[in-house]
Amino acid sequence: MKLIKLNILVFLLLQCWCVSAQNSTRVFIKLEKLGSEIKISTTDGFYLIKPYSNKIIETSFIPKGEEFLPNSHAVVLKPSNVTFKVTSNKNLIKISTKGIAVEIVKSPFQISYSYKNKPLISERKGFLNSKEFQTLDFNLTTDEVLYGGGARALGMNRRGYRLQLYNRAHYGYETHSELMNYTMPLVFSSNLYAIHFDNAPIGYLDLDSNKDNSLKYETISGRKTYQVIAGNSWEDLIEQYTILTGKQPLIPRWALGNFSSRFGYHSQNEVTTTIDKFREEKIPVDAVILDLYWFGKDIKGTMGNFEFYKDSFPNPKRMIADLKQKGVKTILITEPFILTTSNKWKEAVEKDILGKTNEGKPYTYDFYFGNTGIIDIFKPEGKQWFWNIYKKFTNYGVAGWWGDLGEPEVHPSDLLHATGTADEVHNIYGHNWAKLVYEGYQNEFPNQRPFILMRAGYSGSQGYGLIPWSGDVNRSWGGLQSQVEIALQMGMQGLGYMHSDLGGFAGDNLDDELYTRWLQYGVFQPIYRPHAQEAVPSEPVFRESETKALAKKSIELRYSLLPYNYTLAFENNQKGLPLMRPLLFEKSNNRSSLINDKAYLWGNDFLISPVIKPNLKEQEVYFPSNSNWFNFYTEEKVKGGQTKIVSLNKESIPTYVRGGAFIPIINPIQHTKQYNLNSFNLHFYFDKEVTKSESNLYNDDGETPNAYEKEMYEMFHFKSNYKKGNLTIKIKQERGVNYQFTKKKITLIVHHVSKKPKKIKGYNFTWNAENKILFIPIEITNSSNKIIQIKL
Repeated sequence: MKLIKLNILVFLLLQCWCVSAQNSTRVFIKLEKLGSEIKISTTDGFYLIKPYSNKIIETSFIPKGEEFLPNSHAVVLKPSNVTFKVTSNKNLIKISTKGIAVEIVKSPFQISYSYKNKPLISERKGFLNSKEFQTLDFNLTTDEVLYGGGARALGMNRRGYRLQLYNRAHYGYETHSELMNYTMPLVFSSNLYAIHFDNAPIGYLDLDSNKDNSLKYETISGRKTYQVIAGNSWEDLIEQYTILTGKQPLIPRWALGNFSSRFGYHSQNEVTTTIDKFREEKIPVDAVILDLYWFGKDIKGTMGNFEFYKDSFPNPKRMIADLKQKGVKTILITEPFILTTSNKWKEAVEKDILGKTNEGKPYTYDFYFGNTGIIDIFKPEGKQWFWNIYKKFTNYGVAGWWGDLGEPEVHPSDLLHATGTADEVHNIYGHNWAKLVYEGYQNEFPNQRPFILMRAGYSGSQGYGLIPWSGDVNRSWGGLQSQVEIALQMGMQGLGYMHSDLGGFAGDNLDDELYTRWLQYGVFQPIYRPHAQEAVPSEPVFRESETKALAKKSIELRYSLLPYNYTLAFENNQKGLPLMRPLLFEKSNNRSSLINDKAYLWGNDFLISPVIKPNLKEQEVYFPSNSNWFNFYTEEKVKGGQTKIVSLNKESIPTYVRGGAFIPIINPIQHTKQYNLNSFNLHFYFDKEVTKSESNLYNDDGETPNAYEKEMYEMFHFKSNYKKGNLTIKIKQERGVNYQFTKKKITLIVHHVSKKPKKIKGYNFTWNAENKILFIPIEITNSSNKIIQIKL
């Protein structure tokens, strides 16, 4: 009876894709169990199937005449002792864990995947070989929404596109871009699975461009390996993917502050004058980024010098130290190109650290900045030589690094690296570059969290601390309109810190409304970094008075939200959750939520709707049905599950807080060196329809790597319970054994209390009748937890 049911299940799974079986010439030969792997031999090669967990399984196909390539550039998870069963009969093999399973029909040959008996995906023709590409071909259901492929501007549903997998900059893009700086061989499905093609060489990801319900991965060479990942929810699915490919290290807290950045600062005097202007205007700032003028007077001809240009920067160590005294970190740009006109060219040739020609000579070619070679970071000598640059200036006091042009921007196909051709390693150049810097810090600066800003990488680059941005977006409303989609998509794909040049980069467009709206959106995106070509200033201190005042207001809000934002960073580090989250997190079976990029969640508790068009007086906002939502600025309550036209004002974008949420807020500070939680406000958004809610607040010193694992942290757990007119709020402490506690003064601010409470035992309180807000001062001593019982 069980066998009959199993055969019926397989039949139903295959019917879901409504296609014929795999390549008709592929015939099953035998099954072998090789320790933790299963080997399935066929007439044209063999499959290796390896469970990583109850939610992740890996399949590799090795064609006849080829050897298995075991090394992955993306996967960091080591297969645990996963319990799995193999059952086999005359025409069916099933490899099953407690969750994910593989079903193999022997004739006609067919492989399909399921999770808890729910169909996920199946091979259609499986492996195919042509003169141009090696292809893995799969079936899709008719109604799947597909995400992934890296950073693109296509709309949230990327089904219907054949996406090139070749990292390439798109200067001045706006609302549509099919190829950008950061591509990934990764697909997420609305059916709650992901498939990651674990192979570095260039190719294509075809998301049903022929409208035949097919998914194809096409590559020029390399591994025919993929992992199928399943989840119980979107949060779980993304966590499983980052368990497989790596979690983002917790960034330094200062990186959540405001950056002063432009293309670029020409001199030491210009840098210090700009920062002094921030301090004079009392606009918070935590870092300044030096573009390529730090090593040369001109844009062209100097790339690769990697030394401060003394005429413009006469005393860089003093400059960096003085900036640090003002609470400002220094970040330097670097590129992987060494021009033949640079001061380091002769050394690079002598040290033999450059990419080569077929004849073994340094490969040189022309691009915008001059005649150049490229550092071969895949060669141990090249990697060490490059790291020595970072080591030298980190010892100067440089706190972070900007890796630019790391696609690489120009990378001839016949150029040879130590481990392969340019086309074979092109998409992992930025990935390995970030790895080089990250591992260098681990080895030589183990007490410092690195900041690694790069615009190109690969699957799993988040594990090496890579913080990506969306490239040279046009300084236009069209440029702004694509930014939410790009950030949401990349967050789903593990890169939780994807962000944009606030205000837009490309072009000399002076549009104060655009600048204001972009910076208001930036409050609720991962990195707050206005940056642009210098003809129109990117720094708020140089804008006209009203624009400057509005920018200051946004930046101050960004700093006030640091406790909430730093907790989001911690959640990202621990669970892989993006900071910006698509509305599909709320209700994945809601079709409009699956493709909505006009609004998003900032963490769990903020609903954000950026203003992305000019001269608007109102705009449409969808409010997810799982909660009621409160206007952050006006306190207006909006019932969830509706689309509503909301009024706009120039001072903020539509921002709503989930009913039942706890939002910790501090008073504005000028830089994160002043940050502490000795005194803060804890806002609770009371909603009678929410009987229970909970939230956390994480804190550490903001700079020690792995502070949580080293027990150098404190955490507050907030819980609410409402029943029959009684509201109970609990504040519980958790501390690592190596954390030094300081006394806390918390003002609990309860919103939407319609009447003065009858009683709050043990606490003084004030109630604002006009605003319906309750204020309760609370003192947290070294060992006390608090229970606040409010009789309404």
